[in-house]
Amino acid sequence: MHQQKRQPELVEGNLPVFVFPTELIFYADDQSTHKQVLTLYNPYEFALKFKVLCTTPNKYVVVDAAGAVKPQCCMDIVIRHRDVRSCHYGVIDKFRLQVSEQSQRKALGRKEVVATLLPSAKEQQKEEEEKRIKEHLTESLFFEQSFQPENRTVSSGPSLLTVFLAVVCITALMLPTLGDVESLVPLYLHLSVNQN
Repeated sequence: MHQQKRQPELVEGNLPVFVFPTELIFYADDQSTHKQVLTLYNPYEFALKFKVLCTTPNKYVVVDAAGAVKPQCCMDIVIRHRDVRSCHYGVIDKFRLQVSEQSQRKALGRKEVVATLLPSAKEQQKEEEEKRIKEHLTESLFFEQSFQPENRTVSSGPSLLTVFLAVVCITALMLPTLGDVESLVPLYLHLSVNQN
C-alpha cells in the first residue's frame, strides 16, 4: 500500500520566522552603519514568500522588500537609513517580516525587528561597557549568594535515620543463631551464621 507524505495544515500566524539580527542599530556618525543586512532563513521543506513592512517607510529604503526564499535557503534583505537627522535619535522604528507559503495569500508567520538611530557609536560603546560591568557585578553577587550555605539550626546529635538503623542492627545481633534450642524467640527469627 502506497503512503503519501501528508504536510501538516499550517495555521495562520503560527509559523516561526527566523531572522538575524533581531535589532538594527544605525549610528549617525558612522556612515558604514547606514546600510545593514537582515537575513531571512527558511528551514522548511516548502518555499516561502515574504514581505517587509515598516512603521516609518519614509526613513528607510528596503532593497527586495518582497520576494521568495527557496526551501532550506536564506535571503539577505538590505535596509538603508536615508533620513539621518538628530530629531530621529533614539526613536524606535519597527520592521515586520511577514511570510506565507508560495501558493497562499494568508500570512503564516511574522517577525518584528526593531531599528534605532543613535548619535554616536563611541557613546554607545561606553554605555554598553558600563552596562556590561553592572551586569557582571550583578552576576557575581548572584553567584556569591547562591553558593552560600543556608542558615539552618544545627541539630545536636545523630539524625533519626542513623538512630533507627543502629537499633535494627543491635536487635539483629542480639537474636539467637540457628541451633540455639533454649530460646523463647520463634524459630523463623533465628539467624544463620552468614547473616550474623
